[in-house]
Amino acid sequence: MKKICQQIVVISLLALSSCADTEHAAIQSNANRTSDAPAEPAPRNTSRVIHVLVALCDNQYQGIVPVPARIGNGDDAANNLYWGAAFGVKNFFKKAGDWKLVLDERNPAPAILERVVFKRKDKDVYLVADAYRGREIKQCTIDFLRFAAGLDAQKFAIENAAIYAGGSADLLAYVGHDGLMDFSLDKIPQKADDRTRDAVILACISKSYFAAPLRQTGARPLIWTTGLMAPEAYVLKAAIDGWILREDGEKIRRRAAESYNTYQRCGLKGAMNLFSTGW
Repeated sequence: MKKICQQIVVISLLALSSCADTEHAAIQSNANRTSDAPAEPAPRNTSRVIHVLVALCDNQYQGIVPVPARIGNGDDAANNLYWGAAFGVKNFFKKAGDWKLVLDERNPAPAILERVVFKRKDKDVYLVADAYRGREIKQCTIDFLRFAAGLDAQKFAIENAAIYAGGSADLLAYVGHDGLMDFSLDKIPQKADDRTRDAVILACISKSYFAAPLRQTGARPLIWTTGLMAPEAYVLKAAIDGWILREDGEKIRRRAAESYNTYQRCGLKGAMNLFSTGW
């Protein structure tokens, strides 16, 4: 394993929460899906739609170096490191001046504690984000891959308009611990239509662990990682900002690296090596 930003990651409690050497364990999914074939093609949006799946940090149910109990409780979204904390997805985007919170829903599904929807103030772009219980990290991973394959479109009524997320989203993002270090998937979702969706995977060494399943979904890896990292929302926002401007992968990679270096101070060269784009 390359030592990318290794010194910063080792001393940073936040970064260490992302990864740890663990024994391979089976974490059971609560889904019982029998087919990857959609009933009909995922509906297309007139707006651009991003769907972010966050596996909440969890000291008990994930193979991580434990973080303080307040931010490492996978059943407490409000205080969780990856959701309600300073650099968590909900909190970070809520405080960003260019996004408006238009929906906040509690317990929309058994595996999901909270769902928020943001609308970009200056663009016709929506961001849906789901906070999965920490113990449901496998389900979160499965759903991310199913959405990336164009499966399980989800309809939302927002501000007198309808948008479709899930398999209808244009950009899918996974944020959290790399659960594929701890468990294997019984079945890999297969590409379900002729669309190519973009994918951002902010988890430790995600390029190595997600490459095989992501390829089968047909999604295009916009940003993923080659080493240990802190999967915090400033990198996600930097990548999304570039994606909204339709920048190419290398420009977006640089945005991600510059943002990571700003907060982690690991050096721009190290941060550039940490992030990868494309295959």
